[in-house]
Amino acid sequence: MKHLFTCSIAALLFFTNSHANPAEGYNIRINAKGVKPQTMCQLARYYGDKQYIVDSAKSNEKGEVVFKGTEKWPQGIYLFVPPGKNKYFDFVMDEEQNFSIETDTADFIKSMKIKGSEENKFFYDYQNFMSGKQKQIEPLQTSYKRLKDSNKDSAKLIADKMAVIDKEVKEYKNDFIKNNPKSFVAKLFKAMDEPEIPEAPMLPNGKKDSTFAYRYYKTHFFDNFDLTDDRLLRSPIFHNKIKQYMDKLTPQTPDSINVSADYLIERSRSNQEVFKYLVYWLTYTYESSKIMGMDAVFVHMVNSYYVTNQAFWVDSTQLYKITKRGRELEPLLIGKKAPMINMPDSTGKYISLYDIKSKYTVVVFWDHGCGHCKKEIPKLEEVYTKKLKAKGVQVYAVETEDKPQDWKKFLRENHLNWINVQELDSYKRAVTKKIYDIYSTPVIYLLDENKVIKAKRIEAEQLENLIDMLDKEKEKAKEKK
Repeated sequence: MKHLFTCSIAALLFFTNSHANPAEGYNIRINAKGVKPQTMCQLARYYGDKQYIVDSAKSNEKGEVVFKGTEKWPQGIYLFVPPGKNKYFDFVMDEEQNFSIETDTADFIKSMKIKGSEENKFFYDYQNFMSGKQKQIEPLQTSYKRLKDSNKDSAKLIADKMAVIDKEVKEYKNDFIKNNPKSFVAKLFKAMDEPEIPEAPMLPNGKKDSTFAYRYYKTHFFDNFDLTDDRLLRSPIFHNKIKQYMDKLTPQTPDSINVSADYLIERSRSNQEVFKYLVYWLTYTYESSKIMGMDAVFVHMVNSYYVTNQAFWVDSTQLYKITKRGRELEPLLIGKKAPMINMPDSTGKYISLYDIKSKYTVVVFWDHGCGHCKKEIPKLEEVYTKKLKAKGVQVYAVETEDKPQDWKKFLRENHLNWINVQELDSYKRAVTKKIYDIYSTPVIYLLDENKVIKAKRIEAEQLENLIDMLDKEKEKAKEKK
């Protein structure tokens, strides 16, 4: 399927190429020892989970590279990328965009010298500090892993030493934030903060609340993260934080994901750039998800932010396509009743999907001339005959193309002794395919006894396990009653 939110460079640059504050412009001079004269170097920036090249320049005879322009860049974390694999370093692009950097490709951080940018001095003071602490803690971590099971006393001593280093890092950050509250680096430190979880309270039964840590951590996850500051969007911190919240802290069900998505978007609403990115990224992520049922999140995003004309960056043509796609998918969401089908079988007798009385109904859309169907339909027949039929399952197989004689021949040769239907009227056939979103074959839907969609776009081999799981869920629901 071709997704509406194709993640192409051209599409994403729509979100990234706007300059800010057309004032005195930028003039960034970088002299990195090891960069050869007359080699092309690049200036790039972070944006969400991507990095984009925004400028390029050749090094002069001394190996110095000058990036210069008439308009300032939006603030955030940028990258200097000389030729060669994995050779780059980050720096801060703040309000002051006339500065120089001197370093060495052998060790960017240790060799770093900054002139004209206080933020970058802060940034590399921290990185040098952390580099030293990392060298201290790495051997301790190795020893701790080796001794934690065999020598608990020694492991505890090592753990105490690591705790001291961790405390020193926290104190460094806290002191910096206190002394430089308006610095962007201070904002970055806050954004990286993890919530400190207090001791769990006692429940009425005298036991500690086992879910407290998770709930507290999730509730306070963004306490120090400013979702209204688009500078963070142009840093490597932003996307990882958002993804952790959505993937790790949010139960992976559409209802829970919708709540988390709305929470993030509302917190960002006062900043158009962050709001735009979150709405776009969340919509694209779940529209293109391979996980069954996540199209419900896409539909929620469309109804909440596109149908209501809040996606101010989308033109009328794209808006029409997005909202149309949402309308097409909404009736087919898991939990919705399957659209009606009433077609003639191989004898010409009309059989309605809703007239089938069975515990489960497998609706399969297929084409007897489709090479993939010729492999998959016999697999479905085998699963149905050996396992599903005894579980109260009926198959309602919809032929999606014409040539009825060839279709009937395939039925006979492959012993497809279930309900086989085919609409000979080309217009009605096209309508059914559109209603069920059939753009390739085969496609399998699993319905319950009330014709509610329980699964879709699944393989024949998955049906038995899915049905067993649904049966267990029914049993649990009965027990609770």
